[in-house]
Amino acid sequence: MTTAPKEGTHVTSTSSTAVQTGAAEVERPSLPKRIVSVVGVQNISLIIAIALVVAIIGIQNPLFFGVANLRVIGTAITIMGLLAVVQTIVIILGALDISVGSIAGLTSVTSAMIFTAAGTAAGVAGAIAIGVLCGLINGCIIVFGRVNPVIATLATLAAFMGAAQLISDGRAQGYTGADPFFVFLARGAIVGVPVLIWVLVIVAALAYVVLRFTSIGRNIYAVGGNNIASRLAGININRYVIGTYMVTGAVAAIAGILITARTGSGQPVSGSEGLELQAITAAALGGAALKGGKGTIVGTLLAVILLGVLTNGMTLLGVNSFWQNVAQGALLVIAVVIQQLRSGERRIGIPG
Repeated sequence: MTTAPKEGTHVTSTSSTAVQTGAAEVERPSLPKRIVSVVGVQNISLIIAIALVVAIIGIQNPLFFGVANLRVIGTAITIMGLLAVVQTIVIILGALDISVGSIAGLTSVTSAMIFTAAGTAAGVAGAIAIGVLCGLINGCIIVFGRVNPVIATLATLAAFMGAAQLISDGRAQGYTGADPFFVFLARGAIVGVPVLIWVLVIVAALAYVVLRFTSIGRNIYAVGGNNIASRLAGININRYVIGTYMVTGAVAAIAGILITARTGSGQPVSGSEGLELQAITAAALGGAALKGGKGTIVGTLLAVILLGVLTNGMTLLGVNSFWQNVAQGALLVIAVVIQQLRSGERRIGIPG
């Protein structure tokens, strides 16, 4: 026999439901908060900074908004962007690669020299092979020599630069200005977008997918966040270190090939000098924690755009080029200081 519910039972249930619904409405974040959570505070800050720099420079010089100048900015940031993307992966892993600029210079020279002797395909393949070899050398020094990544790649920075100058006698080598493939890389366009920008987009997209959606990416974050726990979890850290540096060498070689395409010859130093600082600055500005375990490709690309816009704007406004280096150094210091403040560590004394 079914008994009727007591009076007030339904009211209590309804009230409970209403309370839960009200709580859900209260807890539901507003649209601006949802946007911030999706985009990220770091990325929003970079977007605002880009907008401010664009507005200031545009007011001073209306030519900044010209299509031709925008193409110049896009193609100018490509090489730095490629190195910044792979530098971000290395930093997330908890390491650093200061030799990427030298690898780009070495592969620029070798691509032109091999091209002169054996043709386009051999020049491109040879340059990438040398870039992978340079990355393998970096990884082996760090893993088997148990050398700090900063010291190891600082040493190879000098070694690879010296090798580029030795094989080229310190001069530009080869001439690729008449080769259809190199001309297409330098001045071609697909759907109105320069090929150089497409190269950066493809490499960045691949890096984004690997870091975001694959076990390889998750393991890279894990190693950078806590290498001891990662080792106990069964992750082969040595393999990831060597593999990451080999990928970095390959992408640096692509950057070297693009340098050759843009200049029409292999450049041992010109065009690649200082790229390592720019890559590290972009990665740090983009939110990559220099201690590892944190960073995004999107943030790095926004930082690359900011640096490119700032450099182009200073050039248009006639600012001395030496001040551009000062600005890059200042931005790197600011980015690292912000990271330290967010980390909650003590604010006075040598970082622990």
